[in-house]
Amino acid sequence: MGFDLVLVRVLGNARRTLQVMAEPSDRSRLMRVEDCAEISHALSAVLDVADPIQGAYSLEVTSPGIDRPLVRPQDYERFAGEEAKLETDLPIDGRRRFTGVVRGLEGDNVRLETAGQELQIPFQTIRKARLVLTDALLKRHAEQALAGDEVD
Repeated sequence: MGFDLVLVRVLGNARRTLQVMAEPSDRSRLMRVEDCAEISHALSAVLDVADPIQGAYSLEVTSPGIDRPLVRPQDYERFAGEEAKLETDLPIDGRRRFTGVVRGLEGDNVRLETAGQELQIPFQTIRKARLVLTDALLKRHAEQALAGDEVD
């Protein structure tokens, strides 16, 4: 359909929501409300037939947003230079939560500069990660949107 899948998750207990995050494959395009509706209609038809989730749930299709989650190894290359928060399953140097500047990948490790040093965090140990909403990130996003350039 011309979109890349970013993340799929089920939220809530009593009132469940199937959240699907997607973004245009063409990075020069912004995600529009109409795109979310188009994906939602296509997914609804498939989900009604396949019925993979027992019980009632709501389908929510969203864009990842500016402070997007980092879920794929390539996200750490794409957003090198941006500030991010990461949480790991296992402690690294006695810590599980980190905030720093993403410096890309080295093998299977995410390079994160924090407190003046560069850490290598094994990708498979990252429980969750997302970009930090900073003034610089907002400014870059706004400039790219106005210029029609690549928007991340």
